[in-house]
Amino acid sequence: MATYAIGDIQGCYDELQALLNHIGFTDTDQLWLAGDLVNRGPKSLETLRFLYSIRDQVVVTLGNHDLHMLAVYSGAIKPRRSDTFQDLLKAPDAKQLMKWLRFQPLLVTDEQLGFTMAHAGIPPQWSLKKAQKRSKEVETVLQSTLATEFFKRMYGNQPACWSSKLEGFDRIRTITNYFTRMRFCDSKGCMEFSAKGALSSQPSGFLPWFIHQGKVFQQSRVIFGHWAALEGKADRQNVYAIDTGCVWGGKLTALRLEDQQLFSVNSKMRYGN
Repeated sequence: MATYAIGDIQGCYDELQALLNHIGFTDTDQLWLAGDLVNRGPKSLETLRFLYSIRDQVVVTLGNHDLHMLAVYSGAIKPRRSDTFQDLLKAPDAKQLMKWLRFQPLLVTDEQLGFTMAHAGIPPQWSLKKAQKRSKEVETVLQSTLATEFFKRMYGNQPACWSSKLEGFDRIRTITNYFTRMRFCDSKGCMEFSAKGALSSQPSGFLPWFIHQGKVFQQSRVIFGHWAALEGKADRQNVYAIDTGCVWGGKLTALRLEDQQLFSVNSKMRYGN
């Protein structure tokens, strides 16, 4: 049995199947998926159906594109012109697939393996215990009757800084942004959203979230996706960036947690726009 963490799939179903064949994935192995399972790529429906079919072997952390699709499906917002999951919304099994996705967490950790995973990252001021608690706050809302109302209020960059005094949807939005959208932040964990490229795009006064002396790094190795421009390179020991830009013509990458060996397959074409 082996555990493989795979970066942002984004509907690149063919590449997912090629990667699973490459690693020799069997029915005794486990997959950790770093979020953004859908959108931008051509086969979101096939991807989600396949993952649902092996759901007992799959651990997911939700990404911003997954939450966006759930928001569109709920009717809280309208789809964007660039969205590529319309066939999934109309599929006869959409309700089943969306419910499964909505009940996935924003953070997973395995003490025995010594790994923690979030789609975008974990702010430096949170310990692992606090990150788990904050993740649960969002998950409780997503899995409740408040989900649609949250989706209406989910979008936005403010508040950009964490405070334990935050309440209501401002609090839930901020937690969600940390786990699903963060790239750069300052030493106090205040996020900066305008820069999305490589490290050379770093805004003044901000660093990649994983460069700060975060509390979580004393407790666990950390896996994240979301940041394709890093090309799988995080300049910190025991931090693993596994979004290698498959949807942009890069690669789809898997990290075997037991020995930290990397496996990749090339994208068949550039899908993103």
